[in-house]
Amino acid sequence: MKRCDDAPLPPARLLLGPGPSMVHPRVLHAMSVPLIGHLDPAFLTIMDEVQRRLRSLFRTANPLTIPISGTGSAGMEAALVNVIEHGDAVIVGINGVFGSRLAAMVERCGGRPIPIESPWGRIIEPDAIADALKRYAPVKAVAVVHAETSTGVHQPLEDIGRLCRHFDTLLIVDAVTSLAGLPLDVDGWNIDIAYSGTQKCLSCPPGLAPLTIGERALAAIRSRLTPCQSWYLDVSLIADYWVSSKRTYHHTAPISMIYALQEALRLVDEEGLDARYARHRTNSHALMAGLDALGFEPIAQEGARLTTLHCFAPPPGIDEAWGRKTLLQEYGIEIGAGLGPLQGRAWRIGLMGESSTRANVEALLGALEQMFLAQGWIQCAGAALDAAARIENVASK
Repeated sequence: MKRCDDAPLPPARLLLGPGPSMVHPRVLHAMSVPLIGHLDPAFLTIMDEVQRRLRSLFRTANPLTIPISGTGSAGMEAALVNVIEHGDAVIVGINGVFGSRLAAMVERCGGRPIPIESPWGRIIEPDAIADALKRYAPVKAVAVVHAETSTGVHQPLEDIGRLCRHFDTLLIVDAVTSLAGLPLDVDGWNIDIAYSGTQKCLSCPPGLAPLTIGERALAAIRSRLTPCQSWYLDVSLIADYWVSSKRTYHHTAPISMIYALQEALRLVDEEGLDARYARHRTNSHALMAGLDALGFEPIAQEGARLTTLHCFAPPPGIDEAWGRKTLLQEYGIEIGAGLGPLQGRAWRIGLMGESSTRANVEALLGALEQMFLAQGWIQCAGAALDAAARIENVASK
């Protein structure tokens, strides 16, 4: 198919990288619905529905649970600039790229980042957080990444949440690669601020950052001594549009993206969160079994591996860049490269939202088997697919 000016359309791809993920046809259709004004009563009703469904997804009663206009990084920045003031101490868990990004943003807010570092592939130990909370008190906030996209690490949060309440410290959580794919309980785990992105497990195009802010964090915002350094991301202003009965204009909402998020959230609710989490687990375990049969090594520590994003080192002697290029050019499958110290050493494979299906796992493993067979790295195909099928068949019983 060609456009009217004969420019070619983008090629069809199977998106199995760290994001964006595949998008359901219903979500794409929602984006084509005619626009209405961002203050139209009908649009305000849509906004209310989106907020209600986001609260259910975050498992929170927080009234201020909204989609920020911008990608996940805008959510990260909004979470920090609204509560951090000059000189505030903020403990930041760093075990990958996005923990480092949190620390950099804290510094730009004028805060004092206190890094708690773990080797890439390892979790941030709660004991290290506890020691830092004692040593550097008072601490304004602890910021950690729930699903570290650069390594595939799944960070436990419950113990850190309890520590933060004990020390009267805010807990800020990056849930960009976990929301709608992994269990996340904002209220039950004592999380004060959590943010995400629409292009990961929600399987919506990039452009919105779901954000929830609890009462303890709102109290910190209300007691600021200085205005929020960002006018655009100032939630005290944005809230007047989203949650106030006044519906005061702040900026023009990305209307088509709100339509898309509304439909994506409806799909999540139709599937059910428990069923959605189980689907991600099953497909993840199948992929890991298949990759193990081909000689791949996981980067993340055992017992703390994501089911939404997988970081693997290819077998020795295999050029990871050649593998990614071949998958894209010959099979139309996109996966991601390693970041930071894992650059040139790892693949990042996403099974998020609409991308997390049995068919997609089999397509990737089948392509890898054919590639490895053609290069003489394996003698016959089928071991990876058989290993995945055993996992999938057990899960389906």
